[in-house]
Amino acid sequence: MTSPPRFEAAVVGAGAVGLCAALALARDGVATALIGRHGAVADGRTVALLDGSVRFLDALGAWAAIAPHAAPLAELHIVDDTGSLFRPPPARFVATEIGLEAFGWNVESARLVASLRDVARTAANLTLVEADAADLETGVDAATVRLADGSGIAARLVVAADGGRSVMRRSAGIRERTWSYPQAAITTLLAHDRPHRDVSTEFHTRQGPFTLVPLPGGHRSSLVWVTAEMAARRLSELDDDALAQAIETQAQAMLGAMRIDGPRGLVPMRGLSVASPVADRLALVGEAAHVFPPIGAQGLNLGLRDAAALRDAVLGARSDGRDPGSRQALAGFARSRSRDARLRTAAVDLLNRSLLTGLVPVDALRGIGLIAMTSIAPLRRIVMREGVLPRMGAPALMRAGAG
Repeated sequence: MTSPPRFEAAVVGAGAVGLCAALALARDGVATALIGRHGAVADGRTVALLDGSVRFLDALGAWAAIAPHAAPLAELHIVDDTGSLFRPPPARFVATEIGLEAFGWNVESARLVASLRDVARTAANLTLVEADAADLETGVDAATVRLADGSGIAARLVVAADGGRSVMRRSAGIRERTWSYPQAAITTLLAHDRPHRDVSTEFHTRQGPFTLVPLPGGHRSSLVWVTAEMAARRLSELDDDALAQAIETQAQAMLGAMRIDGPRGLVPMRGLSVASPVADRLALVGEAAHVFPPIGAQGLNLGLRDAAALRDAVLGARSDGRDPGSRQALAGFARSRSRDARLRTAAVDLLNRSLLTGLVPVDALRGIGLIAMTSIAPLRRIVMREGVLPRMGAPALMRAGAG
């Protein structure tokens, strides 16, 4: 029987996180296979790439092609629209206060993935295997990814970037915890009469956050409207004119008349966490390791930190002469990524659940917290910096001066 092709690393999943993980390893000389079919990405979604993620993409050679199609998020405004007795005044956060041009940049998901694919096609040390992974077999010194056609790819380390229903995670027997919310999110692209001025606005409603995020050109934005599940389904069934009117009303006409200017999506609100993001010769990144609602621009950015941190762990193991797929080599990665995922998941979950409850003490605490962040400058700056990129343990390619 012919032995399967062997690599130092095999990344399963050809979405944005998988592409970044593969490119990050390959750029530093790690012989890498990227396994996954390159399907279409078109559901009206955009991604707000925070400052650290932009640095990472730049280091991978992808940002130059993405930048002309991205809009800066220079300010974040939060408006309490819950009707609470303890409703705080609108909050304003400005990137220049922490020395940044923008908190991040908003780009259509399809553009991001297409640009990463272009880089991957010509990257040294990277072999593209456009096939579905079906199973994982772990051996003493390597693991083998079995493909749908029965063939295999062997590697010292397998990276699972194959999403919330990860085949690799299931094959490795990693325990997961899942949960859901009584909500769904409407996503689409909008054109509007008034300029957004590079301001992202988030309305906190009793059904969830309603967020408008700038797109290039000044008069286009992306929408993530989290609301009750049945209400979201009703909205998704409206024609374009009726949906645009509903969005304009919910936005308090702050951007003037609106029209639908791209595809729509209806996203379930669910969460997933794992007991550990590593197993024998396997590391989980992105939604294979953690899923939570599209709130606060944390999901993809967390996945990109996974990819950048894994690259650091692999290079550290290589420099020390250790096996990069061993539990010892992955222990630090597991600790840091578990901590980051727990903190971000808890923050998003707490915000979302606090909006859904009508309890007066919860409203009061949320209002007091927002007032404190806006009125106490040192606290505001700490919150903004941590929201963009954790200061402790930031991956090398996400730090200032990375390249």
